[in-house]
Amino acid sequence: MLAGEPVTGELAAEDAKLVVLARSARLRAYTPRGERPEGAAVRDTDGRTYAAATVGHARPELATAALRAAVAAAAASGARRFEAAAVVSEAGQLAADDLAVLAEFGEGTPVFLAGPDGVARTRTTV
Repeated sequence: MLAGEPVTGELAAEDAKLVVLARSARLRAYTPRGERPEGAAVRDTDGRTYAAATVGHARPELATAALRAAVAAAAASGARRFEAAAVVSEAGQLAADDLAVLAEFGEGTPVFLAGPDGVARTRTTV
C-alpha cells in the first residue's frame, strides 16, 4: 500500500471533477461480502473521463478494484495515456498493484486519494 504526499490547497477544476466522479461511482460499488467500497475515475489525454467502482466476488482473487476497473473501461474505449486519476476510499492508501495497472499506460500520472467525504488527502504519481 502506498500513501503518497499530502494534498494542500484546492485541486484544479478538472482534478476536482475526477474526485466527484469517483465519489459517485463508489456509491454503486458491488461489495456483498464486506469488501471496502471504492470509486475511481481516470482522465485520458483527450480529456475523456471514465469512472468505475469496486466489484466484489465470492472468490477474492476475482474481485476488481475500482482503479483497475476504471483503467480497463478507458483502455477498452481506446485510451492509451492518462492525465490524472482519483480514488475515493476509506482505506487511506492505494494498493501498489492497482497503481501498476495505471502505470502500464505510462509513468507520471498523478493519482489523488480522497476520503468518502470527497476531500483529496494525498497525491501519488505513478
